[in-house]
Amino acid sequence: MNTIAVAIDGPSGAGKSTIARAAAKSLGFVYVDTGAMYRTIGLAVSRQGIAIGEPEKVLPMLTDSLRIELSYDAEGVQHVLLCGEDVSPLIRTPEMSMYASFVSAIPEVRAFLLEAQRSMARTHNVIMDGRDIGTVILPDARVKIFLTASAQARAQRRLIELREKGEDVTFDEVLSDMEQRDRQDAERAAAPLRQAEDAVLLDTSELTLEQSIDAVLALIRTAGEEKK
Repeated sequence: MNTIAVAIDGPSGAGKSTIARAAAKSLGFVYVDTGAMYRTIGLAVSRQGIAIGEPEKVLPMLTDSLRIELSYDAEGVQHVLLCGEDVSPLIRTPEMSMYASFVSAIPEVRAFLLEAQRSMARTHNVIMDGRDIGTVILPDARVKIFLTASAQARAQRRLIELREKGEDVTFDEVLSDMEQRDRQDAERAAAPLRQAEDAVLLDTSELTLEQSIDAVLALIRTAGEEKK
């Protein structure tokens, strides 16, 4: 099967998931939110009472009994399942952002999820977003985009998102968490956040959501035409 893979990487809060999901829906591709997978493992870890900074306690959890699955409802909305439980609303909190950063820095966790992610790309046309999709997970992806925005712009977007969910947070708190996450992702030993050499840089600081989606779609379609 000759499938098409699109890799979208970038820092936390850049809008990767929202933009990738919308682009996938427009193109009829499967959207794969790898960040949600790490958040879900983070949730499982936190439920075991394991603190951030205790990677040795995470390793025994990486067995077949830890089932991370993605499902899609009739409207194409992604749901993340942890051992059959839909945990989609539970993984989108600042605490789970930090846990995701923690577990994603553990090489054994990345290896645990790697084959599942690559298998999706072999069997479907996919748009996959994360922090090392174009560099590690799908190095041969037909399209690679590094999606970014200023820390201030990303923090403002995340603040709106959290407040809409009823979270009582301030801009300074969100910005501080964002900057800490950036440092952790860039400095980790396992697959650090970086732009692939053949990825197109797209800065959405001054773009609306609709403009960002259109820009990503244009890059995908242009790449498709060039490689025909």
